[in-house]
Amino acid sequence: MEKFFVACGLVFLLLLSGCQPSTDKQSIADYSQRLDVEPGLFKLYRDKEAGKVYLQVPASDQQYLYYSSLPQGLGSNDIGLDRGQLMELGARLVSFEDAGDKMLLRQHNTQFRAESNNPLEQRSVDEAFASAIIGSFSVVARDATSVLIDATDFVVSDSHGVARILKARGQGDFTLAPSHSALYWPRTKSFERNTELEATLTFTGDNPGNFVRQVAPDPYQISVRVHHSFIALPEPGFVPRTFHPQSGFWSFDYEDYAAPIDEPITQRVIPRHRLAKKDPSAALSEAVEPIVYYLDAGTPEPIRSALLDGARWWNEAFTAAGYKDAFVVKMMPEGADPMDVRYNMIQWVHRATRGWSYGSSVIDPRTGEIIKGHVTLGSLRVRQDYLLAQGMTSPFTEPDIVAYELTEMALARIRQLSAHEIGHTLGIAHNFAASNQDRASVMDYPHPKFTLTPEQSISLNDAYATGIGAWDKRVVQYGYGDFADDAARLAFIAESNNAGFVFMSDADSNGISKAHAFSSLWDGGADAVTELERILAVRQQGLANFSAATLAFERPYSDLAEILVPLYFSHRYQTEAVGKWLGGYQYSYQVKTANVAPDYQPLSGAEQQRALAALLKTLEPAQLALSAQIQALIPPKAYGYRSSRESPQGYTGLIFDPLSLAEAAANQSFAILLDEQRLARLQWQHQFDNKVPSVSAVLAATWQQIQQPIATQPLLSRRMQISYLQQLLALAKSAELAPELRAELLFHLQALSEKFALGNDAHHLLLLKMAGQISNAAADLNKVKTLQAPPGSPI
Repeated sequence: MEKFFVACGLVFLLLLSGCQPSTDKQSIADYSQRLDVEPGLFKLYRDKEAGKVYLQVPASDQQYLYYSSLPQGLGSNDIGLDRGQLMELGARLVSFEDAGDKMLLRQHNTQFRAESNNPLEQRSVDEAFASAIIGSFSVVARDATSVLIDATDFVVSDSHGVARILKARGQGDFTLAPSHSALYWPRTKSFERNTELEATLTFTGDNPGNFVRQVAPDPYQISVRVHHSFIALPEPGFVPRTFHPQSGFWSFDYEDYAAPIDEPITQRVIPRHRLAKKDPSAALSEAVEPIVYYLDAGTPEPIRSALLDGARWWNEAFTAAGYKDAFVVKMMPEGADPMDVRYNMIQWVHRATRGWSYGSSVIDPRTGEIIKGHVTLGSLRVRQDYLLAQGMTSPFTEPDIVAYELTEMALARIRQLSAHEIGHTLGIAHNFAASNQDRASVMDYPHPKFTLTPEQSISLNDAYATGIGAWDKRVVQYGYGDFADDAARLAFIAESNNAGFVFMSDADSNGISKAHAFSSLWDGGADAVTELERILAVRQQGLANFSAATLAFERPYSDLAEILVPLYFSHRYQTEAVGKWLGGYQYSYQVKTANVAPDYQPLSGAEQQRALAALLKTLEPAQLALSAQIQALIPPKAYGYRSSRESPQGYTGLIFDPLSLAEAAANQSFAILLDEQRLARLQWQHQFDNKVPSVSAVLAATWQQIQQPIATQPLLSRRMQISYLQQLLALAKSAELAPELRAELLFHLQALSEKFALGNDAHHLLLLKMAGQISNAAADLNKVKTLQAPPGSPI
């Protein structure tokens, strides 16, 4: 019996021990004897034969920054998985948590916090909002103070969300193929303050989209590389700077639940690099550590020199802010990794089609400190400028001509683009009002300024501004210059306003519906209407010059189609800027100060009448019709060549369709004139000022402009009328159309229908049918939105 109880006791102890976490892990020294080791933030161990990577991390709960990036992309602007792309979520505050046989990687919720000295108050906020476990690692060895973890599965995972992005872009359902994925050893390294890990990932899918098919050698198997960076927290000493809506900086915000009850919970600071003077008392001093940017060594000349020139413009702004040589630009050292957090990068990125450039940053989510700036410049942008200059100037009159002026204009734009995107990585926002202030900022979107000479040729000499702008210097002074206190900082903002600087960014500028009258993209000139008239004159001269001389020798004549398009539409953005005068307002991002009323008022009726007249001018036959000379120049695509998204569209198959080109231009003007938000603002303003064009007047004037037949091209007038009614149909179907506008639309259509009914041809029959369809849509009460009050209970 005694032996029986002893045996049972042994079995019980064995079973009990099997339920406990293992404590007999091999020591790190013993486990890693056969592994290659590299010291750094985390000791990094490689087992290349097995294809595994291990990290030695502290057993204690320490915090780090983590982000992922894409060193090898897909090459499609439409998909957006570009080389050098930083993770959309940005840098994350993380810590490793010991869970026995595994380590968890927890992402902390930095958006909600309590900036308090009371740890229990901090804990109450931490526990109120979710965190996220973003990784799990097997523990393979331990010692007294650290743990060796297998990081292979974490590195060879879709942390960047490649499959999710492909699906969101309608490019298919792809999944990671582990058998076709592996660690990428050349860029898996560890340094004193950062550890860098990389993997080649292959995604497979059965239904790839068109954009994938355009760029992938095998659209069913896509291989890219994903990079992971673990970074030590920045050294203490960074001082956040308060955000001001008129500062020109982006806002980095978070919710502070320890804020006093009479102050907002949302706290806002500006994102910026750490910068301090060696001699704080000096008006001009060197920096303790300058801000250094590195240019992608794969950038070719003459692009390389242009990018370096534009990037170095910023040093002028830092000098004005009191720093000597604080902004430095160098070529990337040989063998250095662009994804390495130690390098602020300017990358020259190729795509299958032209697309946007970007200025992104790795930001400390606790403070707003910029740890790494990363610029992505699309390589095909320079060719678009060249194409536009080529169409404007038609320089190829002799076989041996080299049009240097076209290249110089394109390079001038690249200098400006380099400075613009770097500005974003310094924390600076767009200023789309700068073009009205003599091109006061590189943070605007500039349109090339073509000018007519007395000889009626088109000059490119002043196409783009050179150097940093006056506004940019003000912004850098706010973000990086010295102020004695908050009162001095606010006084500086007031000085900018008194000096006439205006700052308006994306939310009030980007789109034809926006209400600010003086802030647009790709526009120019202090007076939008005057500038549109000037641009239309330049455009007409460019079209008059358009000939065989527009085309370089030994190029197929069919290439003229793609050269014509940017010339023909060269007025599109200035037209949009003029449209913002119609129903437009003038206002600023003003904060309350003593004895200063809000600067907020509608544009005068007289100015709006000027804008309406200028918009109607873009619908004149002289602006839309192409000459017989141009039509005869453009044959179908030469054998071996094909149309692209840059080619004009139409209904005539392989034959160039000038009527559809005119339709596309007219449609843009219709969209501006008949924008539902603009019309609602006009209706509201007109009741207080009858000099503001009424909605009925806009509709009548637009129809009057296009209903007259054109003797030489009668189809043009008919096509415009059909396009106008199509725009009215889209307006009538919108659930966002104000009820009083539906009434105006019905009244307008009733008058038109009476005229259409008098016609006795196919065209008027179509217009009559369309008018009936539009009237039915406008009168559909299901389309009338019922507005609700904001939430009530609890009060």
